[in-house]
Amino acid sequence: MENLSREVTDFGKWLTGERKSRHTVREYTFLVSKFLEHCGKTATEVTAREIEEYKHYMASVKRYAKSTQYLALKAIKLYLKFRNAELPGNLNPPTRSRKLPNYLNEKETSALISKASGNLRNFSIILVLAYTGIRVSELCGLDINDLDLGEKMIRIRSGKGDKDRIVILSDVCASSVERYLEQRYSVKANTGALFLSNKKGRMDTSTVERMVRKLASDAGISRRVTPHVLRHTFATAVLRNGGDIRFIQQILGHASVATTQIYTHIDDRLLRKMYEDHGPQY
Repeated sequence: MENLSREVTDFGKWLTGERKSRHTVREYTFLVSKFLEHCGKTATEVTAREIEEYKHYMASVKRYAKSTQYLALKAIKLYLKFRNAELPGNLNPPTRSRKLPNYLNEKETSALISKASGNLRNFSIILVLAYTGIRVSELCGLDINDLDLGEKMIRIRSGKGDKDRIVILSDVCASSVERYLEQRYSVKANTGALFLSNKKGRMDTSTVERMVRKLASDAGISRRVTPHVLRHTFATAVLRNGGDIRFIQQILGHASVATTQIYTHIDDRLLRKMYEDHGPQY
């Protein structure tokens, strides 16, 4: 396909105009570029046959996970909508497998937080992720003006699904962010971003992900730790401490409680306690 780069760029601009997050724009433009490279067709030329061939290619040749196939077909569907092309009837993505989330126990979480304490910015980032459960893209999108330290709250603006919401800061988290702000105000930067990169720009998600992985490794945690693992850790801890599933849904920003329900299946200690309290007495 000619002018592939221009086509993908225009699609990305359209996604931005549709208020998709930076992460979604980056992910969907990449997935669509791979599709267009493979099929070599324009949007109006794409038929059910091209879609079926690409589905087979993703599953059998590239061996993409179901989650990646799901996102790829969602991206292609939006791309065809962008070009006002007819949508083939076989664009339905495969059902994603519902794997149990990976999360840290209390000892591991404490070790990770402790390892970050030597750097006030990194320490504040880890605390915000661990104590609020916000997405890494939401953390990177935070501006100083989104903070209300008097009320110990953060406003998440245009989160997933373009929804605003409020998250609460714990005392230890608010205290660390307040101390970091003194440091942040001393830096001249052309952005209102709360968390700055070493180059004095807004931090991006890949930088935070690398930082979390390194701190986890330094803390002696052998498995792979990402910011999303800290999101799962937060949700698991709240549930373990008696938090209502609807509260967890609200604070995590899930559109449906069905997404949040997975946390009711993962904590073995909670399951054991519930069984001991409510199990059959024969």
